Amino acid sequence: MGLIGGLLGNASELKADGAKLDKLFSEVLVEGETIEKAYQLIRDLFVFTSKRLILVDKQGVTGKKIEFLSIPYSKITKFSKESAGHFDLDAELKIWVGSESTPIAKEFNRSVNINEVYAVLSKYVLN
Repeated sequence: MGLIGGLLGNASELKADGAKLDKLFSEVLVEGETIEKAYQLIRDLFVFTSKRLILVDKQGVTGKKIEFLSIPYSKITKFSKESAGHFDLDAELKIWVGSESTPIAKEFNRSVNINEVYAVLSKYVLN
């Protein structure tokens, strides 16, 4: 991910089977759970697994303090995507959880296919 894209708030895709993710999630994932898609936003991550959405918030100067927020797909009430147009630099994904009125919103740069992310959400939320 480019520094400029990260500073602008755009996420970039990580390899779901990379060593970095394997090490970070070795004690978080349950038996049989796999990482489907993973995206990085500066230091933070959001990861779509076969069972849930995991938001990772690295805190502090060193980023050694880490918060993992797990959202089961069954708690996602709705989601939307706004694709990038010809002159737009990014696309946006919004996810509503439970009765919350404010969605979780993430922006993706053009190098990320937001349709793939939308397909992962559709696959698990609509089951």
